Amino acid sequence: MTKPLRILLLEPFFTGSHAAWAKGYQRHSRHRIDILQLGGHHWKWRMHGGAVTLARRFLDSGARPDLLLATDMLDVTTFLALTRHRTAHIPLALYFHENQIGYPWSPRDRDIAHRRDHHYGFINFSSALAADAVLFNSDYHRASFLGALPRFLKQFPDHQEPVAVAAIAAKSRVLPLGIDLRRLDAPVAPPPAGPPLILWNHRWEHDKNPEAFFNALYQLQKRRLAFQVAMLGRSYQAQNTAFEAARVKLADRIVHWGYVDNRTQYTEWLHRADLLPVTSNQDFFGISLVEALYCNCYPLLPKRLTYPELVPLEKYPEVFYEDDAELVEKLAAAVQNIDSIRRRSFRHCIEAYGWQHMAPVYDALLEAVGHREA
Repeated sequence: MTKPLRILLLEPFFTGSHAAWAKGYQRHSRHRIDILQLGGHHWKWRMHGGAVTLARRFLDSGARPDLLLATDMLDVTTFLALTRHRTAHIPLALYFHENQIGYPWSPRDRDIAHRRDHHYGFINFSSALAADAVLFNSDYHRASFLGALPRFLKQFPDHQEPVAVAAIAAKSRVLPLGIDLRRLDAPVAPPPAGPPLILWNHRWEHDKNPEAFFNALYQLQKRRLAFQVAMLGRSYQAQNTAFEAARVKLADRIVHWGYVDNRTQYTEWLHRADLLPVTSNQDFFGISLVEALYCNCYPLLPKRLTYPELVPLEKYPEVFYEDDAELVEKLAAAVQNIDSIRRRSFRHCIEAYGWQHMAPVYDALLEAVGHREA
């Protein structure tokens, strides 16, 4: 076995799933992982200015890594330019948690009106071009980013560099997220009882399509079906009106409302929940789904995004739906047949994403990148 690498992980947006991923890999890797990070606030400013601050801190630290591992929130070109006398011969791998070319912007975002929204996508593009390896957390993510790049570049007046797309594709590959699934193990699984518990454990934002989720619950309510609702997940912005309306309309069904910061309590809710109807319009991986599946929630998934990778569509077509109407019918059937649903488990589909399995994959891949300049 070769000597462990010294890897410096650069994360300008160190919070939530980004922080969990970085710390998880740091704990489980055989390599030495040091993290240079900024707090998870003001994401647009992190993409603009985070590289300047991290470059200064890197130079001040005197660190001599064998490999740089950056995330998509870093402007790699700026970071490398400001540190070129120290980083010129250090390989850099870029990990895409998400990307700003394929991410659906909120229609309320003022950058759209001022036509400033394309700049963030260009940072992702130029960063990928400058990196030695480009890593995506799902095949859907890789394909959607590379597929959107030609159209994205065509909007510029000239010198659109279409050959750059092929250059990025040639050094791209899929490296799924590692997740500390063992932290979700319950000492004693609670016996299923009472009305079916429907779970929401995603961010409370527009791209998760809460309107479709709540409309499905309203249909169940109209049919007088028995169910309860647990609303978990974090809200980063002003409350969406769909959530405000649902808190009133579903008041007698709601057993929990709001973000659960305590990991033990969050795990307990996942193990208590029965059904996870997913309605998202954007998901490049699906951490919240993987966590719920590990705790034996029964999923109902749209036939899009990354979900057919996580739960094989060909093997389990019964959990997928084509449109909102089919979601309602499948959710109603699951509620009415909850005893059989509670005996189903999809944990086997996602156990491979545990860090005990993924860390060796990360280590081998990054070792190959890190030794390119050796």
